[in-house]
Amino acid sequence: MHRRSFIASAPAALLAANGAWAQGLVPAFRRTPRIAFGGIGSECSTYSRLRARMEDFTVLRGQASVDNDRFSFLKRYDVPFLPTLVATAIDGGPVDGATYAALKAELLARLKAQLPLDGVYLAMHGALFVDGLEDAEGDLYVAVRALVGPHCLIVASYDLHGNISQRIIDTLDGLSAYRTAPHVDKTETMLRATDLLTHCLRYRLRPSLVWARVPVLLSGEETSTEWEPGRRLWADLGEYNRAPGVLDVSELVGYVWADEPRSAAAVVVTGTAPAAQARIAAALAQRYWDARRDFHFDSKTGTIDQCVAWALAAPTHPVIISDAGDNPGGGGNGDQTFVLQALIKAGAESVLVGGMTDKPATDACYAAGVGAALPLSIGGALDHVESQPVKLTARVKFLAQVSDPRQRAAVVACDNGITITLIAERQAMHEADAFRALGEEPTAYKIVVLKCGYLAPSMKPLANPHLMAMSPGAIDPDTAHIANRRRGPMFPWNPDLAYTPEPYVSARRWRRA
Repeated sequence: MHRRSFIASAPAALLAANGAWAQGLVPAFRRTPRIAFGGIGSECSTYSRLRARMEDFTVLRGQASVDNDRFSFLKRYDVPFLPTLVATAIDGGPVDGATYAALKAELLARLKAQLPLDGVYLAMHGALFVDGLEDAEGDLYVAVRALVGPHCLIVASYDLHGNISQRIIDTLDGLSAYRTAPHVDKTETMLRATDLLTHCLRYRLRPSLVWARVPVLLSGEETSTEWEPGRRLWADLGEYNRAPGVLDVSELVGYVWADEPRSAAAVVVTGTAPAAQARIAAALAQRYWDARRDFHFDSKTGTIDQCVAWALAAPTHPVIISDAGDNPGGGGNGDQTFVLQALIKAGAESVLVGGMTDKPATDACYAAGVGAALPLSIGGALDHVESQPVKLTARVKFLAQVSDPRQRAAVVACDNGITITLIAERQAMHEADAFRALGEEPTAYKIVVLKCGYLAPSMKPLANPHLMAMSPGAIDPDTAHIANRRRGPMFPWNPDLAYTPEPYVSARRWRRA
């Protein structure tokens, strides 16, 4: 297998940022650097009544992190990345305080066992919210910094919908964020972060961050990079890396469903030339601000009843309806029945409802077996306040063969012509192959309901057409009307807000000899 050396892996922009490379010099390491990696990630809606606890996290420890497909790219480097702990939970409500404290303590203990360290790579999301704790990522970074010391480089990779605080900027040395939504550049972004880290260690560069906060906060469904203005706003970010002393340019939408002070759009520039970084940050922040009124939903939107009526009247199929407010891929519960109730009321037939989270109903199907008919109470299994269950008689069509009961998935055909896929645990069931694995072909139905916002790449070509229901829930897509108590003045809540970018240079720059 080809080994990813520091030199071979470094993008041209990184190499150009180093004067020694420009002179044709190849500095040698006095010793192999010690680099650890880990992370704690989730996207947490403060509007959700659900809480993420330890059983909701997938936790990779030690060698299991190295062997996981997500981090297989690290094996291509010619230096080892030392594993600690990587914990991730599907997007949802805030993380229980005790759960976060336990994960944080274990990550720190595993980091301590790897000391001394020259670098730390943290695979994060950026929208972690913990009960009783503000700015959870900042809290974790400060603790890591206190452990590894002031000279160790700490670099993080982020989701496009991460939130930034001054504490984060003052603690990290580098940051790379996704540049696509839907997110098709996850591995590429992690590589940008680790390339940045390894390059700086080889050339003994001491990067720092410059941050421009942009008081705009919109949903991911409005700010996709697949259409304008998102397409152009992110398309040329790599070109800015060509500036001398600039190592990475990231632009973040922010996470709109976290009502905390750090929630906002942002531009973050990593480099060794603060003045140049600040100029780029200011220009991109102003460009984003100027485009704030141009963001829009790419699909036709309406109330649930409107979308159901439009779908029934459509001469084409499948009409895909996004139940946007209940999207577990963005922090929704995944168990609401508002769309299901509307379909039943309208007498809709040839309907496939995907990804209804209901463990009791799913387990009942497994107990009954394929072919059995049984009464079911579907939905409202996680949050009875938000949505009431629907009682139906159904026949079990399919049961996924799994060894872990938490991965159970069942398909039931109801007497009213509606087919529902049930899952035992919340997951983002957004891809066409997820339905085909359960024996269901989405194109065979008149209407397909997905608990998602914008469509995944495999579903988008199937939509004929796509409708987005502005459904209520923990991630209500009608963001201008959700409560804004703690974010401060922000577009769209304050439509006449004035703004001039004021880039902030990390305090880390001034703490180095």
